[in-house]
Amino acid sequence: MRVPVPLAAEIALARAAGRLSRLAGAGGGTTVPGKLLWKLDPGAVDRLAARLPLGSALISATNGKTTTAAMAAEILGGRLRLAHNSSGANLVSGVASTLLDARGAELGLFEVDEAAFPEVTERLQPRAVCLGNLFRDQLDRYGELEYIAARWRAAVGALAGDAVLAVNGDDPQVGELAHARPDAVVFGVDDPACARPSLQHAADSKYCVRCGTPYEYAAAYVGHLGDYRCPACGHRRPALAVAARGIELHGLDAVTFRLETPVGAREVRLNVPGLYNVYNALAAAALAGLLGAALDEIASGLERFSAAFGRFERIAVGDRRVLMLLIKNPAGANEAVRTIVDGGAPSLAVVALNDAIADGRDVSWIWDVDFEPLIGGLARLVATGDRAAELALRFKYGGLEAEAIEVIPSLERALDRGLELTPAGGELVLLPTYTAMLALRKIVAARGFVRPYWERAA
Repeated sequence: MRVPVPLAAEIALARAAGRLSRLAGAGGGTTVPGKLLWKLDPGAVDRLAARLPLGSALISATNGKTTTAAMAAEILGGRLRLAHNSSGANLVSGVASTLLDARGAELGLFEVDEAAFPEVTERLQPRAVCLGNLFRDQLDRYGELEYIAARWRAAVGALAGDAVLAVNGDDPQVGELAHARPDAVVFGVDDPACARPSLQHAADSKYCVRCGTPYEYAAAYVGHLGDYRCPACGHRRPALAVAARGIELHGLDAVTFRLETPVGAREVRLNVPGLYNVYNALAAAALAGLLGAALDEIASGLERFSAAFGRFERIAVGDRRVLMLLIKNPAGANEAVRTIVDGGAPSLAVVALNDAIADGRDVSWIWDVDFEPLIGGLARLVATGDRAAELALRFKYGGLEAEAIEVIPSLERALDRGLELTPAGGELVLLPTYTAMLALRKIVAARGFVRPYWERAA
């Protein structure tokens, strides 16, 4: 028989474990306290969440949840004290660790891993949920999209009656959730001038979620996100309550658009590039509106926002800069390539491919990435990471001459080689997968050029 341990004692023990982990240099100790608390007493997470006076808001998506949560924090942080897992620790343990540090917080703002979303929802009983997209990612861990979508449907169906929901209507699997909750706020892009000429070959949700017929697209924006309609049963994108129109992409510097909402419209300039960041901004705007933020607060918060760590992050390294942009699945990598090429294709890039558990063991996804537009401008590629050889092979098959490819598995040596090849005053493009991104930032932080991500989050 388990002897109950007082919550205060559990909290003290978990916090002590976190301090020891930090002293040992274990990645900042961002999840160790939560892991311990979760193992000691899973119900403690529920009780900690219940202490937040204004409850919790959850954000989940395959791509963009870290950036969306950071944007929402920028909007809401001036008016509310937030418990926000800004380090990106988005499993139950990461949420628990954030709750442990939530002294004086009024509202929990949590990005949540898409597979962990059902359990986090059950434990935290959120007052607001924002669901962004579902793309194929880490099939060895998540399984097919339909499996994740079914679990999301069940979690949304179990939300409290007074909970509010925002969904990306441009994603068929996610937009369908709006039909189950008529009061859901639907957001999306409505600017055919920014659409691709056709659906990408690696698009995921191509078939009607109701009858299985291939969708017809009036506009395809990012992967399978767009204005879709089933010609057989008529299932289509729901009406948009929050929309981006009049979008203008300004290379690698910014993107501007008109944010239209039920209470008015504002012109917004994001100081991060790319159409995918417009989607992130729409998600943050929809969620913040549901939480009571005024339109002027939303617009000014979005305009103050700067990139989340590793997501289009620029770091000065001596007399050079590195531009770090996370890639982790075909849809996200395609948008990274699209944004970089639109801003002026680089002649040099360092691309890092790892296959740790957090990246996904199966790296076959790199063959579904359209690297070719990037390859067209490259004079030199430095392939690095645990699977550097496979990455080099992908670029060779993509048309890059073997003489232009350097295979350097060591991330630190590859970074140094890239900086060596970058002229003074120039910018080195880094495209790493998740664990490679963390390792590269740790290297740059150890050299004093950027703060560790867990210190940024503090």
